[in-house]
Order: sequence, then structure tokens, then C-alpha cells
Amino acid sequence: MKKNEKQKVVVIGGGTGLSVLLRGLKTLPVDLAAIVTVADDGGSSGRIRDELKIPPPGDIRNVLLALSETEPLFNALMQHRFKNGDGLSGHSLGNLIIAAMTDITGDFFKAVTEFSRVLNVKGKVLPASNQSIVLNAEMTDGTIVTGESQIPLANKKIKKVFITPKNAKPLPETLQAIDEADLIVLGPGSLYTSILPNLLVPGIADAVKGAKAKKVYICNVMTQRGETDDFRASDHIQALTEHVGSSFVDAIIVNDAKIPDEIAELYALEGAKPVECDAEQLQALGYEVIKGSFVQYDNKLIRHDAKTVARVLLSLLP
Repeated sequence: MKKNEKQKVVVIGGGTGLSVLLRGLKTLPVDLAAIVTVADDGGSSGRIRDELKIPPPGDIRNVLLALSETEPLFNALMQHRFKNGDGLSGHSLGNLIIAAMTDITGDFFKAVTEFSRVLNVKGKVLPASNQSIVLNAEMTDGTIVTGESQIPLANKKIKKVFITPKNAKPLPETLQAIDEADLIVLGPGSLYTSILPNLLVPGIADAVKGAKAKKVYICNVMTQRGETDDFRASDHIQALTEHVGSSFVDAIIVNDAKIPDEIAELYALEGAKPVECDAEQLQALGYEVIKGSFVQYDNKLIRHDAKTVARVLLSLLP
């Protein structure tokens, strides 16, 4: 690395967890790249993807705004979701703008790049692929569930997830970012529906495994009904390993702070409970375990404390 050149951090995921973490990371003196899933098929994103035949913009929109340096009012404008209007109800303005930009430029990734300039984004936002992918799950009872939004609703135990088309192509810029990274971070986010869809795009898992960077997995704080019921931290790592063919994670960040009873009880109503930090099991398997209090509470919702996690990640850079 050249003198005064910023170290490169690549974060892979999707959903709320990724956006929360990026808000903390963008305050650090690092060169950031976010690799974002294009498997979303629910809500506004799903409708745009089906009707316009472009990758779903929702996760991309959230990441762009998390890394942007715009006024809060402009962010609120991009997140505005229409409540009325035939065909318009349910859509967010940001999704529609990304769709319009794709129509103008003729290419989804080019649209994301151009919109990044408009939003003064700190870092790069990279779709895992420049085409939509469909996430499928094979359940332990042999049934197949198609669609990222449908998998948790099946409320069955997942055996494995896979994507179609199987020959989806990774974005070259995404592979380059992985190859050049000094630190690769997976998560936080839904294991099967936000993190793994990225790694299942052909070439991405191999790029991660072959990269010189240290690889860190940020474990979810709570289990997710219909996805990671009763999972311990080691179960997360085992699922990752089984899907990509070999172990590639060096360290795992796990919250071991007690969740307040009143909040734990609210999550229990949705079938969620704290993920057990089975540190001894992980250490016996050769993983570095970083445990501590990594949570904060936003209107009784559990979120990772982005600044605390960001400081830990900064300490792991070579």
C-alpha cells in the first residue's frame, strides 16, 4: 500500500443491518465499498423488478443513502413512500429515481454510479450482479420455496438456498473490490436472504476465499423466525461454510450483552430470541471471537451500535 493511501474495507450484505453499519464506517478514514444483494423481490423493489426487468433497487437505495453526504430532508425525500395513487402507492421515490436513471443510462450499475455522484456518496456501491437473481430455498422436508420474501414466510427449516439463473455473472468491479480489499466484512443482516445471495453469485465466494484480506462475520443479535430459528453463532458460520464449500471466515463479532427483558419479550412475540454466543465452540474450530456489547436500541428495535462495531473493525485492519 502506498504511503497515505487509505486501507480498503469491503462490506457484503443487504437489508437494514448493512445500512446501519455503513453509517458508522463512513466516519472512518478508510476506502469503503459495499457489495449489495440483488435478490429482493418484495414490495416496491419487487414490482419494479418484475415490470421493468431491472435489478431490484431497494437495498441499493438504502445503502446509497447510508453513505451519502446529503441533507436529512433530501434523505427523507428519497425514502418517501407514496400512500395513494393507482400504480404509485407503495413505491419509494428513491426506487423510482434509480429505475428512471437505469432507463436513461441503459444500465443498472451505471445508474447506481451516476446516482452516487448526485448523492455525494462516500465510497462505492456495487451490486453483486448487474442482473436480477432469484433466491430459492430447499427446506429440510424437501419442498422448494421461490422468492427471497417468501422464504421466511414458509416457516420451515432451511436446508440450503440457491440462486437462479445459476450462471448469473458477477459485476467485474465487485470482484476487483474484493481482490483489493484489506478487510472483508460479511453482515450484519439476514443470513440466508441478505448475505448468502451475494456469495452464491458465481465467482464471488471464490474471490472472497482467495482474497488476501482478513474476513470478518458480524453475527445477528437475534434469531429470525423462519430463517435462523434457535441458531447459535456457530450455526451461522456452519451455514456459510456449507454453502461456499469451505471455511473462509477468520473472525466473528458476536454480541454477548444481555438484552433488556422488556425488549426481549417483544421479540419473543415474533419468535425471535438472542443468538447464543457459543465462543468456546467457535474458538475450538479456530475462529477468532470478538464478543462484547455491540447493541443499541431505536424505539425498542435492536440495532448494532455502528460506531462501536466500526471501531472494532478498524482495529482489525493490518
